[in-house]
Amino acid sequence: MAMQTTLDDITTKLSSVRLPIAGLVPMTTLDYPDHLACVVFLQGCPLRCGYCHNPNMIPPRRGEPQEWQAILEFLSTRQGLLEAVVFSGGEPTLNAGLSDAVKEVKALGFKVGLHTAGPYPDRLTQLLPHLDWVGLDVKGRGKAFDRICGRPGIWQLHARSLEALLDSGLNFECRTTIHWKDFQLADVERLALSLADCGVRHYALQVARSEQCFDPTYSQPVANTPSTAQMNALISRLKPYFDQLELRQ
Repeated sequence: MAMQTTLDDITTKLSSVRLPIAGLVPMTTLDYPDHLACVVFLQGCPLRCGYCHNPNMIPPRRGEPQEWQAILEFLSTRQGLLEAVVFSGGEPTLNAGLSDAVKEVKALGFKVGLHTAGPYPDRLTQLLPHLDWVGLDVKGRGKAFDRICGRPGIWQLHARSLEALLDSGLNFECRTTIHWKDFQLADVERLALSLADCGVRHYALQVARSEQCFDPTYSQPVANTPSTAQMNALISRLKPYFDQLELRQ
């Protein structure tokens, strides 16, 4: 069996990486399907989704070398224990240093996952050969994507990211966070069917949290919220169009 790269190998072979670390989940079974992983959260996001429950991660900043160094030191103690490292945020592809960080993680013997909303398709395309799995956030359908994420022109960029993923053959999942301030039940169904038509085979619907939202109005109750029975009926209608469909609440 080939020997794994050590932390000393990484730090001597590659230049210092600057990433603004916003947090670390040291162990999870939820963020990379069927893998024991850790999650590295990166600071900064260009989107302004009203339901965002990590508003403290939105403002960008420049990372300091010691921040990523601390993550590498943690990972060096988890070789043989964790299977994968997931980069999340924020929007991790906002950070130019992500590519080098991904390569360092791969050299340590881990698989690499990425959570992204796809606003930087060129960066995502460059990363794809070094990734093992991607979770792609789909905010909405067409122009509704821009309305929900609070930034014009993002849905076209996202469409390019989705196309790149479909062309890559990489294992990936699309997921949509549902806040009933943004969606009607029929909107969810149209979005799901559009993704199925594009060739998406794995899809998850996530019910938005109501606490600590970027926009305080998203923490207020929404009238005419669909019932559990209505959501289950929707899932039953949509399941034939996907290899895997989940409702996460």
